[in-house]
Amino acid sequence: MSWAEPTGVLIVQHLPHEGPYAIGTALEAAGLPVRVCRVWAGDQVPESPDGLAALVVMGGPMAAYDDASAFPTRAAELALLRAALAAEVPVLGVCLGAQLLAVAAGGTARPGDGPQIGWGAVRTTSAAPADPLFAAAPERLRVLHRHGDTMDLPPDATLLASCDRYPAQAFRIGGSAWGLQFHLEVDKDAVDAFATAFPDEAATAPDLQDSTPAELAALAPHRDGIFERFAAHVASRAARTTTRAFFTSRAATWEEHFAADGPRYAAAVTRMELLPGQRAMDMGCGTGLALPALRTEVGPKGAVLGVDLTPAMLTAAAHEGRASLAHLLVADACRLPLPTGSLDGIFSAGLIDHVPDSAAALREWARVTAPGGVLLLFHRSGRAERAARHGRPLDPDDLLAEENLRPALNATGWDLLCHEDAAHHFLARAVRVD
Repeated sequence: MSWAEPTGVLIVQHLPHEGPYAIGTALEAAGLPVRVCRVWAGDQVPESPDGLAALVVMGGPMAAYDDASAFPTRAAELALLRAALAAEVPVLGVCLGAQLLAVAAGGTARPGDGPQIGWGAVRTTSAAPADPLFAAAPERLRVLHRHGDTMDLPPDATLLASCDRYPAQAFRIGGSAWGLQFHLEVDKDAVDAFATAFPDEAATAPDLQDSTPAELAALAPHRDGIFERFAAHVASRAARTTTRAFFTSRAATWEEHFAADGPRYAAAVTRMELLPGQRAMDMGCGTGLALPALRTEVGPKGAVLGVDLTPAMLTAAAHEGRASLAHLLVADACRLPLPTGSLDGIFSAGLIDHVPDSAAALREWARVTAPGGVLLLFHRSGRAERAARHGRPLDPDDLLAEENLRPALNATGWDLLCHEDAAHHFLARAVRVD
């Protein structure tokens, strides 16, 4: 199975004039590809966040609480938002998008007591200075409003900005999802487009266009800073995000697809030649197919650690009873929260040729392994078998080819002792050298 290739940032757009504006500018400046799902033109909302580095959901006149014909994509958007939250894909929701985000996270959207249109102030909360996006925002921010609905946030949301009439103005869900009830993204083109598209609403704020140049001049530094920080947040974790999104959607059924491989994993683990009482880790353990064998090898006095980047995979591992065999830990392969030399062996199946920086991963694995410790790289199929399955020739640059793997291991603290690229399995055994 191939991992999803990153496809950049998806922007869900409900109306032509509800564009990303300053959001899109910041994303493109950060080198992030942007793809627009124009639901107003009939584009289909994706069923999962596979391949997404981030999800942005824009505003619109629809109601986040109404599945009526005026908002036929509501259910699909909520499903995509829930999947993005589960996989910790960075999310930004604006106006309607913020209300949908609140609903997806367990809150509610509802009608307000009337429209809030035009420039108006919001106050940042005491939580804002510690927020990754709002840390540099002033205590009082004048922003453009255009909404009549409001929302009740889920209990675990962090309120970041408020006003007296509609208190939920900006919020964060978890560590990577933000909702903005107001239109922070606007520039002069956005205001003009709003006034053209909704002349009756614009007429309720007669000074809207006259005051826009001054309001935008005051807002622009804060607007741009917030979106630049969002873009930097997305870019810094894009590879991690796409990996988590891919595996989160598959975690619940992973075991049923690969449980039959348990004996093959167990046979590979015995090749590590671990001793009772030693300390072993399965790096990229998934649902933990190798954990029973690792526990058998090191015995009750040994220590077994199962590490994966995707929390949903570890949840599935625990469901299979493997939390009783090993300590399960969410961590990045290149940044392990372990002391130097704390392991005697590392088992890793199908991971090293997929991490963004294989050299950094191998160095980190060497750091946490004691001299003389073993690294065993395994795959349930050989390189030729995998290439044929995907309809491609063997890649001469494949890290797992012996002529590439040996120098890569030598350069990162390992000595390759065994390399088997067989018809139905791949196995490489290396030892940690000083």
